[in-house]
Amino acid sequence: MSLLHVSSPHIHGPNSSVESVMKQVLLATIPGVVVMTYFFGPGTLLNILVGGAMALAFEAWALWLRGRDYKTIVRDHSIVVTSTLLCIAIPPYAPWWLLLVGIGISVLLGKHAFGGLGYNPFNPAMVGYVVLLISFPLQMSSWTEPRGIGEVPGFVDAITALFVPGSYDAITAATPLDLFRQNEGMMFSDLMSARPEMMGTIAGVGWDWVNLAFLLGGVWLLRQRVFTWHAPVGMLGALALCAVIGFDDGSSTGGGSMLFHLFSGATMFGAFFIITDPVSSAVSNRGRLIFGALVGLLVYLIRVHGNYPDAVAFGVLIMNFAAPFIDQYTQPTVYGMRQETKE
Repeated sequence: MSLLHVSSPHIHGPNSSVESVMKQVLLATIPGVVVMTYFFGPGTLLNILVGGAMALAFEAWALWLRGRDYKTIVRDHSIVVTSTLLCIAIPPYAPWWLLLVGIGISVLLGKHAFGGLGYNPFNPAMVGYVVLLISFPLQMSSWTEPRGIGEVPGFVDAITALFVPGSYDAITAATPLDLFRQNEGMMFSDLMSARPEMMGTIAGVGWDWVNLAFLLGGVWLLRQRVFTWHAPVGMLGALALCAVIGFDDGSSTGGGSMLFHLFSGATMFGAFFIITDPVSSAVSNRGRLIFGALVGLLVYLIRVHGNYPDAVAFGVLIMNFAAPFIDQYTQPTVYGMRQETKE
C-alpha cells in the first residue's frame, strides 16, 4: 500500500488553506505599507505593484520550464506574498533592474531550484534580499529622507526613479540603524538628539511608526491563528534581552537601547512576516521558540558587531540552515508513547 506524500506547509483548520493564509498575510501588510507610504512616499507601493507583475511572469516561466500548469500562477497567491515582502524590504525608489534581479533570484533560486512551494529550505524573499544587499550595497542603502525632515517624493518621482533612474536625483539619508552602526565617540543619547533622523518618538523619524504598523498587522495574524506566538515572541524577547544586557550606560560602544532595537529597521516586519514562514522555520512550538530566539540573538550581534546595520535577513537565513537540526531535537512525544530517559 502506498501512502500519500505531502510536503510542508501542513495547514489545517477552517479558512486555513494556503490561498486563505496568503490572502491574510497580504492584508496584514497593509498598515505597514500605508505608514511607509506616508513617511517615504509612494515608492514602496509602486515597487509592490511592479514587483508583483515581475514575480507572476517569473513564476509562469519557471512552471513552464518544469512542465507544470503555468496558467494557474495566482491560485495560491504565494508568489505575490514573496514579491510583496521583498519589495517592502527594498528601498522605495529602487531602479527597475534591482527589482528584476531580486525577484528573479527569489522565485527561481529561492523557490523553484528546490522544488517549488513547500520544498524551499530558505525564505525566498530573504534569499533575494541578501543577494541584492551584498551585490548592490549602494542601491540597497539609498533611503530617502522621511517626512518631517525632507520633502517626500511624489508619484511622478516614483515612476521616474523606477523606470528612468539615471534622470532622478533623490536626496538620500542614512537610516537610524546606519547612523547607530557608524557612531564613533558619541553617547547614545547624544546621537539620538544630534541627528534629525534619530529624533523619532522611539527609534528614529518614521521607523518607529512603521514598526508599530507591522506589529499591528502581526497581532492580527496571531488572532487569525495564521501562526503561533512562539517564533515572534522568541525573536523579540531575545533581542530585547540582549539589548538590555549590552546597553551599559549608553556609551558609544554600547549596543543601543531596547526600544531602539525593537522599533528600528525591519524588526517587527521580520518577527511577524519573515520568521513565521511555515516552510523554512522550525516545526514544533518549542522549536519555533528556539528558532525565533536564535534569530533575535543573531540580529543583535550582527547589528552591534557586524558590518550590516539591519541583520534580520542574515539572521533568518542562518537559522534556516539550522531549522532541521532544531526539529531533530524538539520533536514532540508521539501520543501513546513514553519519552525515553537516559540513565
